[in-house]
Amino acid sequence: MRIYLSVRITLAVSVCVGPAVLLSTTACGPKASFNPSAYPHTPTVNQINVMHGRWVEDPYRWLEDENADQVKSWVRRQNDLTKKTLAPLESNKKRIARELEKVYGVDAVSNLYPYGDRYFYSKRAGLENHSSIYVRHGSPDANEHLVLDPNTFSHDGTVSLDWWYPSPDGSLVAYGKSTHGSEKSTLYIRNVITGEDLADVIPFTQYCKIAWNADGTGFYYNRSPDPTTVPEGEENFHMKVYFHKVGTDYTNDTYLFGEGRPYDEEPKPYASSDHEYVLLNFFRDPSRDDLFIAKADGRSAFVPVADGLPAITHGDVVDDALYLLTNYNAPRYRIATVDVVNPGVDNWRELIPEMPQGVIEGMKIINRQLVLHVTEDVRSRVMIYELNGAFVREIPLPGMGTVSSFAGTLDRSDLFFSFSSWVVPTTVYHYDLETEKMSVLHERECPYNLRKYETRQVWATSSDGTEVPMFIVSKKEVDLDGENPTLLYGYGGFNSSFYPRYRPRIIPFLKRGGVWALANIRGGGEFGQAWHDGGRRGNKQKSFNDFYAAAEKLIELGYTKPEKLACKGGSNGGLLIGAAITQRPDLFAAALSQVPLMDMLRFNLWGMGAQWVHEYGDPNTAEEFEWLISYSPYHNVKKEVAYPATLIVTAEADNRVDTAHAFKMTARMQALTASSRPVLLRCETKAGHGAGKPLNMWIENLSEDWAFLMWQLGMIE
Repeated sequence: MRIYLSVRITLAVSVCVGPAVLLSTTACGPKASFNPSAYPHTPTVNQINVMHGRWVEDPYRWLEDENADQVKSWVRRQNDLTKKTLAPLESNKKRIARELEKVYGVDAVSNLYPYGDRYFYSKRAGLENHSSIYVRHGSPDANEHLVLDPNTFSHDGTVSLDWWYPSPDGSLVAYGKSTHGSEKSTLYIRNVITGEDLADVIPFTQYCKIAWNADGTGFYYNRSPDPTTVPEGEENFHMKVYFHKVGTDYTNDTYLFGEGRPYDEEPKPYASSDHEYVLLNFFRDPSRDDLFIAKADGRSAFVPVADGLPAITHGDVVDDALYLLTNYNAPRYRIATVDVVNPGVDNWRELIPEMPQGVIEGMKIINRQLVLHVTEDVRSRVMIYELNGAFVREIPLPGMGTVSSFAGTLDRSDLFFSFSSWVVPTTVYHYDLETEKMSVLHERECPYNLRKYETRQVWATSSDGTEVPMFIVSKKEVDLDGENPTLLYGYGGFNSSFYPRYRPRIIPFLKRGGVWALANIRGGGEFGQAWHDGGRRGNKQKSFNDFYAAAEKLIELGYTKPEKLACKGGSNGGLLIGAAITQRPDLFAAALSQVPLMDMLRFNLWGMGAQWVHEYGDPNTAEEFEWLISYSPYHNVKKEVAYPATLIVTAEADNRVDTAHAFKMTARMQALTASSRPVLLRCETKAGHGAGKPLNMWIENLSEDWAFLMWQLGMIE
């Protein structure tokens, strides 16, 4: 039951300004400065909500209507202020952009994915805006053939390829494209041989997953309804599963599953390795992923495998045996098996138990063997088992880093995977499971000498005694004198794990003597379900505390000091940064918060927010409201507090996190901060949550982000 009362009083106009003081040259160099009196005029409203007996002010409620002329005008003035403020840094920004163009201006090739006798992969050649899809016919080293080129979708690169799924024999590719990063995909089918699209076109396929049947004549997929047919605010939900027969009109597709399920679930169909079965997970709660299975004939009913279990379970099928990767009664995951005819949990038989330390992150059946991706202390290992659970061997890896994108087929010994680390460029490998021979298929180049940098892993002690790992990347000869400009990155949510992967975007910062760090805080999945549970819902504050402990560890070790320390995060990580600057403004000199959640009392009303109640809590429930208001960044901005320099980034077409979060937080910080450091907003056009952004736009935005942070950390004038 909703327990709040909205009280609207008359419009009260105020001007959000701070003291007209220039930034000191110690923070910004002798040339760059900021005058807080330049903040745009921002009205307030006397909006008060009574929630669970507490009065909650919401003076910038009017900024939630991004389509209103008044809001559009305010956003233009905010963008103008940001542009004007950062204009003196333009030469630095251009230098950074050139360096980014240099590190990204090399061929970036993905792992190979075999389908029949064809090998698919993506490649972005040089400074192309988007990666294209290529195929090699007959062998992994055959001549490449272009299948899909998203760079031809639009003149400005703002129409993008969202996802793609080849048929089992590789003759067709179902793919989705959308505009302006909205992820509101339309589905098409490309004939790989002719290079032409079929007549089939299916709308409303955002976040689509595809499961082809064995002969490639049809596929299972998830589709949203026409948004005009559902209640306002629910346009991203009500997904159902359908079967589409190639060559027919989508309006005749067979509806198969979804009725009676929660409206905010996201179904994810995928095919078994033998393509005889379709498996179906339902994502809603990031700690639970119900699993169903059906014969892939386009008509059979789905039967439950793990329905209602407090667990995440994924599966695959070989010879009517269902193999399960699950954390049911195993927080770090285990492998179980069951007969596909009677797959209920009571019939599961454990094959590979939970490991003493490592987390089983992924399972693939290749060469009729189980290939497991195991992470231990946030580092990858690859283990091979027989289908009966017998251990075969561990594949030797090149060093400390991360394996990704396992690929292979049921009856071949070829295993393809990628490996990288923070300053180790991505390399694509082929490993023969029979001969144990490893070979390099493609190694990404870097125009800079990365051997001058090193990666350390250290552990910080959080407020409750929990040891939290952190990776630190810097020049090898870094002086531990507390004077190094440092950027701390974090996420900590939705069971998402952040591993050492090549990030060329950090090179301009490292080149200038910067120290880059990632804290693997609770809320992520780096150590299994217990690590996720330890930083979500009522434990969310522990995730923030872990981040502060990591920052303090950087200071303790002599890398930096608060005047030289910045923080950055996006989406759920943007929420983390919002909490950091409101709870520990003393700890950071600057902050970059991208596409963030900031109003945690109304997040569930916008975008995909209803789905995130399971991660954060429900503001309409008294106990959970108390969790949320205790840290909600927008509600915890205080008067007379000197906040760090802050750049908040959002995007008009973000289909996940509403722009209202960034707008309202910016307005309140500008009004209340006692600091002369800038609080700036950038609202990007023709862009969304981040997916599908063309490379030229991405480099333009990233160079501005770096210029802002380097300015505030005293690295440039």
